[in-house]
Amino acid sequence: GEKPYHCDICGKSFSENTTLIKHIRIHTGEKPYHCDVCEKSFSQSIHLTRHKHIHTGEKPHECGICGTPYSCDVCGKSFSQSNDLKKHNRIHTGEKPYHCDICGKPFYQNSDLTKHIRIHTGEKPYHCDI
Repeated sequence: GEKPYHCDICGKSFSENTTLIKHIRIHTGEKPYHCDVCEKSFSQSIHLTRHKHIHTGEKPHECGICGTPYSCDVCGKSFSQSNDLKKHNRIHTGEKPYHCDICGKPFYQNSDLTKHIRIHTGEKPYHCDI
């Protein structure tokens, strides 16, 4: 799809302006969402919402439609999203479905493979302005 919103700092493009605004906070370090209990701050409102469960003791780690909890059958760890549970299960099964095309090293998650590939390419996407 079309991505008309561009980050002036790193050049990354986005389909929605709101996503660009959230992205820019990575560069600026802005954390406009503050916990009124412990003063911790977050860059996105969803992160503050999840954090607040620490104080309330609420454990909303279940499907919002059917109420089924996303908990690991092996260790009991709970997750707020089913996809996170699927990724977690790979720790127990040993499944590493993502492989480096260059050296063959396997990974549990695609994001880990993406970071690894930078070893081969020399890409350094994060720059310190200090």
